Amino acid sequence: MQAVKPVREPTLLARLPSVRGRYREHASLAETTWFRVGGVADILFKPADVQDLADFMRAKPADVPVTVLGVGSNVIVRDGGIDGVVIRLGRGFTDMDMEGDMLVVGAACLDVHVAQFAAEQSRAGLEFLVGIPGTMGGALAMNAGAYGREMVDVLVAAEAVSAQGEIRWFDCAELDYRYRHCGLGEGWIFTRARLRSEAGDKMAVLQAMQAISDAREASQPVRARTGGSTFRNPTGQKAWELIDAAGCRGMMLDGAQVSEKHCNFLINTGTATAQALEQLGDMVRQKVKTHSGIDLEWEIKRIGKK
Repeated sequence: MQAVKPVREPTLLARLPSVRGRYREHASLAETTWFRVGGVADILFKPADVQDLADFMRAKPADVPVTVLGVGSNVIVRDGGIDGVVIRLGRGFTDMDMEGDMLVVGAACLDVHVAQFAAEQSRAGLEFLVGIPGTMGGALAMNAGAYGREMVDVLVAAEAVSAQGEIRWFDCAELDYRYRHCGLGEGWIFTRARLRSEAGDKMAVLQAMQAISDAREASQPVRARTGGSTFRNPTGQKAWELIDAAGCRGMMLDGAQVSEKHCNFLINTGTATAQALEQLGDMVRQKVKTHSGIDLEWEIKRIGKK
């Protein structure tokens, strides 16, 4: 009697729809995050453009989870990696154009490049973007801000793709922006934005941007393996002051360190794992809670499996 061969389940890649962009299996995510830590993605998908992304979202199997990752500036990807499909917007989402007084920019544009483009067009009001690490998509998703301004102050409207593949523009008011918060429902992926600007003197705009860059360089560990501000500022207080008062400046754990320069930044000194960074962050939270009674909330996202 002939043995019956077990039926093999199709691979995840075989279950995904055809796209014009690119799939990559078992893709290392440590290469793409600023902390340089983290596991692999089952599938990394770089869509060709907005329509390619929408078609994928509409056609993918419902049980396949999707995670969006920008340039990995404000995220800890855990060591166990990420199940399903990680979407990373690339070249098809980096256009920058003027539309009257507004800038129309793709979600994969680096915030600093948007600020530079505005300056080249002699447009003012977007200088603060030079102080925000990451992409426009991430800035939209968390109402990012720096040096006294936030996305809510400059956003006119944003385009996004839903989990069902719908492409839609949202007025700024519809996004229910609050401090480091966007009220758009789960599953939407930002793809483009319209930003208001004002006529300005090019040299004055460039000088203002340089002043922000100099201040950031002087006060933050911008050349280290870090992910930006680790914890949200509690109402009326500054996270770094609470961390410093709790005695956490310079604290280390297995290659992860609380920055000596700015103690609301975690640093990978070279040998840290995602687990060490997250554990160190939780140790900081506990010390602050014990010292001041305040619960610090993570600003950096922690995603994936431990």
